[in-house]
Amino acid sequence: MLPRDPVAAVRRFNRFYTRRIGALDEAHLGSPYTLAEMRVLYEVAQAPDGITPKLLATRTGMDNGYLSRVLKRFETEALLTRQTSASDRRSVSVWLTSDGIHAYNRWLGSAQGAVEGMLGPLSSVQKTKLTRAMAEIEHLLEGAAAGKIVLRGHRPGDMGWIVHRHGALYAREYGWDERFEALVARIAADFIDAFDPKRERCWIAERDGEPLGCIALVKGEAEGQAKLRLLLIEPSARGLGLGKRLVAECVAFARKTGYREITLWTQSILTAARAVYAGAGFQLVESHPDDLIAKGLISETWVLKL
Repeated sequence: MLPRDPVAAVRRFNRFYTRRIGALDEAHLGSPYTLAEMRVLYEVAQAPDGITPKLLATRTGMDNGYLSRVLKRFETEALLTRQTSASDRRSVSVWLTSDGIHAYNRWLGSAQGAVEGMLGPLSSVQKTKLTRAMAEIEHLLEGAAAGKIVLRGHRPGDMGWIVHRHGALYAREYGWDERFEALVARIAADFIDAFDPKRERCWIAERDGEPLGCIALVKGEAEGQAKLRLLLIEPSARGLGLGKRLVAECVAFARKTGYREITLWTQSILTAARAVYAGAGFQLVESHPDDLIAKGLISETWVLKL
């Protein structure tokens, strides 16, 4: 049975697994070093010809300041040495010393023993299931980061997804109740009932068949006016520029169709969306207190002249 809240499920698994492997222990596997410090030792050991701190930071994902402190500790304890490039005085590489190699080998033996102990109680069938599940997790997360996001037109089932995700996400992130979900449902229903394929569009952004965002452009009340509606980006797709891409798609279609302006309605607390609108050239033309969705909100109208 699939979890109702994937975010909660992942966080629960993270808590379990970090505890299980001792990731939060001050000393990892009996060594005097933390798991993060041992990861640095591992990455340096994989580069017998040396590795630059910059590349080391990329491979470990560590903050530059923290990584610098780890490297300094290893140098002080004579586990690591560094050398400036003869051709470029700004370039520095680090290597393990003989003591560093011995420390790494001791840790490697302990790490392998710890994993063998964790797998020991499992049967061969269970070990196969576990390693396959781990490989699947790695594949899904790496693939999600690298997969291509495509935009397509709406199809049956998409409006239901749009209503559901608006209701669930805004309840979780802003505490809005079902009044907002009902509002989105009315917008979606109106879109379907009055859909004009020549002058209106709804785009779904998806990756490997998984919807990640949406936006719609519909006819406005005035002649030559369009409305931008239903912009939503899933948390897993934020930071990829998808909001800008969806808004740009709307604007390009509006220009091609012959609209003279696009209006949109939003709330002042939706700072990420407002930044996207401003970046696309929209201007704030009106704002007022609005308790339609929740108390204390400031409703805004933005306009882009085409």
